Amino acid sequence: MIANKRTRLIGAAVLTAAVIGGVSACSSSSPGSSSSAGGTYTFWDPYPQFDASADWTKLVEQCGEDAGVTVKRTGYDTSDLTNKALLAGQQGSSPDLLLVDNPVVSTLAEAGILTTTAENKLDTSDIQKNILAAGELDGKTYGVPIGANTLALYYNKAVLNTAGVDVSTIKDWNSLTAALAKVKAAGKKGITFSAIGTEEGSFQFLPWFWGSGANLKQLDSDKAVQALSLWTDWVKQGYAPNSVINNTQTTSWQEFATGDFAFGENGTWQLGNVKKAGIDYGILSIPGIDGGSAPAPTGGEFMTIPVQKDTGRYATSKKIADCLTST
Repeated sequence: MIANKRTRLIGAAVLTAAVIGGVSACSSSSPGSSSSAGGTYTFWDPYPQFDASADWTKLVEQCGEDAGVTVKRTGYDTSDLTNKALLAGQQGSSPDLLLVDNPVVSTLAEAGILTTTAENKLDTSDIQKNILAAGELDGKTYGVPIGANTLALYYNKAVLNTAGVDVSTIKDWNSLTAALAKVKAAGKKGITFSAIGTEEGSFQFLPWFWGSGANLKQLDSDKAVQALSLWTDWVKQGYAPNSVINNTQTTSWQEFATGDFAFGENGTWQLGNVKKAGIDYGILSIPGIDGGSAPAPTGGEFMTIPVQKDTGRYATSKKIADCLTST
């Protein structure tokens, strides 16, 4: 995202958080060795859900071995990762590699924390321009995407069956709200999402904002108010929990994974996790206000190489990054 659009999106999330809130009550630095061969390289990512046994962790370790080094990986929640990356950059103790949510790239680049692809030699030639653009600022590129994702509604078939809801009848906002009312009447929980005042809340609010027909250039339009009212009314009616105000996408997912909720707005990256949770699930496109699928933003993470005092480390960091971003 370009910087000014990102500011508007976060503004929308903060506005959402403020209204819903009214309804409801450092890691270690890189090793000091000046040699770029061997040793330990640090890597931070936004995947705290993956432990040492996860395929992702094993891949990170293997990419390090292939590059002739050991990779020390730490997973942080998305918002926490941004704050820690900014602080580490200011202190000159950035990790060797940093995987961040795509709106964060411009923030870290503006802070002077990231190397450009011209400096670190990461190849961007085969990446689609619209996806790569999220990592660009002032004509320079600061990383490469590891993938792209978007949002949808996961639903729990067992909860909907108990409530007597036929998912095929959910076509628009009214029919979705009616389904939530039935779920609540059956003694079950309705829908969970992330409304935290960060880029995560912005990301999750956008399909509803755009689905109302609203435009980012006019945040106070009647259509924008309709989108915001949808969320706040769900909280008022008890269809969504008060916890959404503080939910990240990870904590929102953890709520849905309990099996108690009918719906959870979340990303395509949760497909593996929903299967592990053992939920009999289905997936719906997020509906527009009057029907059809709402426009949804494209998200994803960027692999970046932060600035290091020892620039000789970049070559090995590039090898690890190439491995992690390869097909």
